[in-house]
Amino acid sequence: MLVGAPDRHLPARLADEHLEELARLTDTAGGNVVGTVVQRIDQPHARYYIGEGKAKELAGVVRSAKADLVIFDEELSPAQGKGLEDLLGVRVMDRSELILDIFATRARSKESRMQVELAQLEYLLPRLRRMWSHLSRIRGGIGLRGPGETQLETDRRLIGKRIGELKRKLGDVAKARVVQRKGRQGHFRAALVGYTNAGKSSLLQALSGSDMFVEDRLFATLDPATRVVDLGSGHEALVTDTVGFIRKLPHDLVASFRATLEEAQEADVLLHVIDASHSDWEEHLEVVDGVLEELGLDEQDLVLVFNKVDRLTHDEEEAMRQRIRSLEATPAVFVSAHDQSTLDALRETLRARLQARLAHVRVRVPVGDGEAIAALYREAEVIGREDDDSMVSLTARVPAALLGRLTGREGVIVEAVA
Repeated sequence: MLVGAPDRHLPARLADEHLEELARLTDTAGGNVVGTVVQRIDQPHARYYIGEGKAKELAGVVRSAKADLVIFDEELSPAQGKGLEDLLGVRVMDRSELILDIFATRARSKESRMQVELAQLEYLLPRLRRMWSHLSRIRGGIGLRGPGETQLETDRRLIGKRIGELKRKLGDVAKARVVQRKGRQGHFRAALVGYTNAGKSSLLQALSGSDMFVEDRLFATLDPATRVVDLGSGHEALVTDTVGFIRKLPHDLVASFRATLEEAQEADVLLHVIDASHSDWEEHLEVVDGVLEELGLDEQDLVLVFNKVDRLTHDEEEAMRQRIRSLEATPAVFVSAHDQSTLDALRETLRARLQARLAHVRVRVPVGDGEAIAALYREAEVIGREDDDSMVSLTARVPAALLGRLTGREGVIVEAVA
């Protein structure tokens, strides 16, 4: 049974969309929706979130529908959760716990499993009295999943100890990621960010030609994946797919996935992927912008990538383009992961940003220094070449890492080109 308690001033269309998304989340978690109850409120009731009369009405609906789980679209306080479970006589979850439950089933790598466990434990800690009355009774999600049955204890001290242990391990992972990122220095990097199910993984698969897990469900993938993408003219980019965002994303989850999202912090450009076919794409855009701001990524170089344009009519696409122009917003490109011809504009946009970061220089290299000459042809964009008896003069756009290696190299002369 789903329960929505939108603010009285929220437009009806958005209130309906929020509940539809909650239904999709429930389906993703393996639940079966048997009914929906909605009450518009001015402010949450201290004990039941919804009004007391509505809560009693909900109890009757739950009994008649024989529902064994009630899911609220809003985040419940521990007291509200306990009050509702005492009244309804069935399990009560809120949107945050449902999302955490989905993440628990989707996490594949050791890192993402630790991140999800940390978020779950931090969410559950203040709710221990309601959720666990004995060591053997472990509260899980729809499929009775939890952070790990062998590791959960009802004692606050033990859970606090486990939280500290996970934070230390994730700190070690973060340090390892720093080392990995240092190995990528000199490469142009882009990160895909966006609302869940916007098509980020499909887009990366189409750009790179690599096989990736793709599924038309919310939070289909959690683990970041990095692929090499050919941008043309001898240029390449390392493009990373990151975890999708969603409205009302649990803060504990954002915090625990911060190490993973640091991939986006180190990127030269963020590609904000938007489902162009979704009626609420503007709200999705605002949600993602809010999370990026929370992560300190709102000042990053950003390109809006409107995906799934193959689902739009020509008139719908033109109307969307005009809407974007009227907003005078970030640069935007329109693509479809299922149409390679539409991806050229995105490659060109990335290539232009890469070239803007290259130093336009003239490098004079001794004829015998084949290593330096080969590096320039391999890592830089060579525009022109002149040879004489002792030196090779190359005009090129050179990445900072290569420029650093060449500067000071014996016999090599680097001059800026006006």
